[in-house]
Order: sequence, then C-alpha cells, then structure tokens
Amino acid sequence: MKKVLFLLGELNDDDIDWLLQAGTRQEIAAGTVLIKEGKPIDALYILLTGTFIVSIAELDNREIARLSSGEVVGEMSFLDNRLPSATVQAIEDSLVLSIPRREIAKKLQLDIGFAYGFYRGLATILSNRLRRIVSQLGDVKAQALTEAGVDDAVLATSENINLASIRFDWILRRLIDG
Repeated sequence: MKKVLFLLGELNDDDIDWLLQAGTRQEIAAGTVLIKEGKPIDALYILLTGTFIVSIAELDNREIARLSSGEVVGEMSFLDNRLPSATVQAIEDSLVLSIPRREIAKKLQLDIGFAYGFYRGLATILSNRLRRIVSQLGDVKAQALTEAGVDDAVLATSENINLASIRFDWILRRLIDG
C-alpha cells in the first residue's frame, strides 16, 4: 500500500506542484544509507522507485521492515524534531523526492490549507503504522481487524484516494520520465 496516498489525498494540486518545486529528485545507489539512526536529517523523503530496508542498532542492525514506492520516510523526525530511530538503506538503485525540512517549515507557517492537509496526511500515515505494530505485537482484536482489511478499508473510504493515486502517478511520470 502506498502511504503517500494518505498525504497526497489531503493536499490540492497547487500543493503537489509546490512539493515538486521545493523538492529534489535524488538517485540513490544500492547500498546507500538514506537515513542513519541517531544522525540528524534535513529532509522528508517520498520513495518513488526501488526498495529500502529499515534496521535498528538495538536489534544488531537486523532488518525490521522493507519500504518501496509510495512510502514517506523521515516524517517522525520532522514532526517531533528528534533524531531518527532507525536506519533506512537502499538495497537496489532507487529514486526519491527529497523535500528540505526548512522549506516545508516555511510553507507550513505561510499556508494554513497546506498545513492542515500535510499534518492530517502524516497523522493518518502514523496512525495506520501504529495499528499495524499493535497487531504485530499480538493484540488479538487488532490482528482480527488487520486481517479483515482495516488498512484497505481506510484507503477505500478515503474520498480522495483515487485523486491521490492519480497524483502519485503524475509525480512519477514527471520525475522519472522527465
């Protein structure tokens, strides 16, 4: 599931244009660390193509997740201004949209509509992630909900999900195909 759809569904077309103008298309070679646990980051990333692994030092750098096209990373550090709690590394040549933290912060202060959609989208992404983690920890009720398709149900009930999918495809065409 593309988590960026939660974000893109809350923004308008002008906001998407702004993301593309403020952001930078970055090619990430296989093996490159995009985010290093405990090291400051100055951007929010939207994964456009490729696959990344997530690991944490406390578990001997064991892989705890895989991320691919449509994921948003760096959002927790953006929101709470703390150092990243995990390392994110490309396992194949990949492409990301890197949006500088300072540019997003300025936009959030100047554009209340963007701020509303941006924070609502990130809150939905994080809420969805928390529900999945709770289910993985063995909560029987949460597990039953996840198996019943709660993640898909959230996407299906979003009024803007079709528009968000079109927007993500548009971003990919614009940044990949030129």
